[in-house]
Amino acid sequence: MNQFELILASSSQTRKALMDRLGLAYHCISPDIDESANGEMHADDLAKRLAYEKARVIAAQHPHAIVIGSDQVAWREHAPYDFIGKPLTVENAIQQLQANSGNTVFFSTALSVQHAQSGYETTLVEHYQVKFRTLTLAEIERYIEIDQPLHCAGSFKCECLGISLFEKMIGDDQTTLMGLPMIQLCKILRQFGVNVP
Repeated sequence: MNQFELILASSSQTRKALMDRLGLAYHCISPDIDESANGEMHADDLAKRLAYEKARVIAAQHPHAIVIGSDQVAWREHAPYDFIGKPLTVENAIQQLQANSGNTVFFSTALSVQHAQSGYETTLVEHYQVKFRTLTLAEIERYIEIDQPLHCAGSFKCECLGISLFEKMIGDDQTTLMGLPMIQLCKILRQFGVNVP
């Protein structure tokens, strides 16, 4: 039995599904932070700050718990400062996928693990790339109607039908693309003596 309470500082259903893979007891608390950029000039910097702040807010409230924060920022080749956010509307999703069509989209996914009682904190960034195939407007509209990716940066869900939009995926850990780098998280949890597996 693990001696630490685990808290996922997120309300994301995708991140919850990834945590569920570990078979560990945990609960979710959504941090209330402003997720807009604050002068960051690179996606890595924005993702790291947001992941750190998400974990910090919850760790301050639960100092005995291991708190897991994560954030993801998408960007296109040669433009790490031009962040691709969540589309929120169908019109924005169409525009994002048209811009993605035939191009490579990069993902900076930050992980912050904090344990306030011991003063432990580590924040890191993992990377992933997706090469989109050339998409027609009809394909884009059909995809959006089926998958409803309006709350996903880049306007797709790789764990669902979004895989059909890709030519190839490049990276060490597919969960990085899904928003929570699980290989790195497991490594950190083992340092605390958490049994995974």
